[in-house]
Amino acid sequence: MSTAAPARSREPLTPADPTAKRKKKIREVLPLYLAISPFYLLFAVFGLFPILFSIVLSFMDWDGMGEMSFVGLAQYKFLLTDGRFWNSVGNTFIIWFLSTIPMLFFAMAIAFLLHQNIRFTKFYRVAFFLPNVTSMVAMAIVFGSVFSDTFGLVNSALTAVGLDAVPWLSSPWGIKITIAVMVIWRFTGYNAIIYLAGLQSIPTDLYDAAKVDGANLWQVFFRVTVPMMRPIILFTVITSTIGGLSLFTEPQVLLGDSGGAGEAGMTIVLYQYNQAFTQFDFGYGSAIAWALFLIAAIFAIINWRLVSGRGDDTVRRAVRTKEARG
Repeated sequence: MSTAAPARSREPLTPADPTAKRKKKIREVLPLYLAISPFYLLFAVFGLFPILFSIVLSFMDWDGMGEMSFVGLAQYKFLLTDGRFWNSVGNTFIIWFLSTIPMLFFAMAIAFLLHQNIRFTKFYRVAFFLPNVTSMVAMAIVFGSVFSDTFGLVNSALTAVGLDAVPWLSSPWGIKITIAVMVIWRFTGYNAIIYLAGLQSIPTDLYDAAKVDGANLWQVFFRVTVPMMRPIILFTVITSTIGGLSLFTEPQVLLGDSGGAGEAGMTIVLYQYNQAFTQFDFGYGSAIAWALFLIAAIFAIINWRLVSGRGDDTVRRAVRTKEARG
């Protein structure tokens, strides 16, 4: 006759100690935070601290060596009446207008061509993106030789066909056009690759549905492709605007700290550099930096309002047609 094993006494279950659970969780995640801490330490020292310190400097008068003296809003008041600053603002906006609109148009055209079934697509992608990773200092020197007033290749080509030479680097508009061409050359391929990624993400069913509705090629492009590309276009417009308002390397290397003849190439950042690191007026340089931040923020908001929006009716009809036929 078998005997049943004695029943084990069960201890009542008690909830785990919250303190112990918290300590265990800290031990689990601490190595992860330590692994990424170098980035945050470097950002705090070389990114966050300079930003906060520049705010303080904009209310100070300081040459970088002596004691700081608090001047309140004097730097910003002088900024509003500084003719050289407003000249740099005008130069920056003109260069931005001359470069951004053609650049984005060429980028969209290149992306559309690369989106077709053509040979050597990968080679063309690398070729168009290469200028973006090329040293801008080296290319500014090359452009200085190409657009030189006396022995430049562009003027040599113009005189060879019987046209007059253009003072590219000694006239106000010649300087602005030269800088704009440099910007177009550098960033067209970069934006084209971004547009290409956006084109490849558009479902082909939308194009089929639009064609069924009788849309021609132009209607398909402007009422299907462009609305579907609105987020990509918005991104490129905002980044191009911020980059255009922050031009420094191109005019500084091409023309020097003076900005060329009549300061025609004096951009906002170049003027800020001159005030802070040539005139050693760090307070006024910080005020210019924050004025640039405000201008860039305003233009980013304007671009957001102009470019963003709901899709076109053709897209919605195409979607409905697709669903109906599905």
